[in-house]
Amino acid sequence: METNVAQRAINNVQEMLSSTPEWVETAQELLTKFGMKVVAAILIFVIGRWLAKLLKSLLEKTMERAKVDHAIVGFTSSLVHAALVIFVILAALNQVGVQTTSFIAVLGAAGLAVGLALQGSLANFAAGVLILLFRPFKVGDFVEGAGATGVIKVIHIFTTTMNTPDNKRVIIPNAKMMGDNIINYSAEGTRRLDLTACISYGDSIDTAKAALLDEIIKDERVLKDPAPFVGVSAMNDSSIDFAVRPWVNVADYWPVFFALNEAIKKRLEAEGLCIPFPQSDVHLYKHDA
Repeated sequence: METNVAQRAINNVQEMLSSTPEWVETAQELLTKFGMKVVAAILIFVIGRWLAKLLKSLLEKTMERAKVDHAIVGFTSSLVHAALVIFVILAALNQVGVQTTSFIAVLGAAGLAVGLALQGSLANFAAGVLILLFRPFKVGDFVEGAGATGVIKVIHIFTTTMNTPDNKRVIIPNAKMMGDNIINYSAEGTRRLDLTACISYGDSIDTAKAALLDEIIKDERVLKDPAPFVGVSAMNDSSIDFAVRPWVNVADYWPVFFALNEAIKKRLEAEGLCIPFPQSDVHLYKHDA
């Protein structure tokens, strides 16, 4: 009797061990159906992230070799890396059967909304990228643009900061800066002074011209090449005007400008030449009533 009970118990245990539970069978079916897809999705995600990092590193090195500004290098590489990671995630989800069309539509709508909301900022950003890439001016240049004139202090992605000659700080949106003419007074390294000297009609043109040339050459800051020029530019109602055009280095422009104006005035007086001023002759006629 006891032997039969023990035998039945052993048989029950064997039956339990030999039978496969339902959840195990379900798991096996799912693994068979989706296993390779899940493995492929994981591989796509891992390899995709690695490729995204590699491309980011290559982009950074390429832009650094091209001497692109560090600010734009960091921003551009981060933007490209984020876009690649999003693409990898969508590809991995699509591999396991997740419909990514709705995700792409949502991302597109969100991108459009953000673009419309930040239209002005994006225009400034694009202009900042162009400034940093093509370098129409750099920090330290004396520039005229967007209705302002001054020395460039900082070039940001969205704005450019300059200091005016009277030390006012001007912050200009990059889109406005690139949307107007830019005059870079520092780009060529040298500048020409355009001065004017006047004598009366009773004075000698040759004496005045020789005196002006001699006074210009005395200043060591005036460049010999290109050579300074002095010539008659106009014969006005009250004076004969000379165009005085010496060349100087950019850093010497304003010091030489003020120094030569003073020196020319003193030299003309020392030569006995008259510096006329506008005048009119008035003739009075008396008629009997």
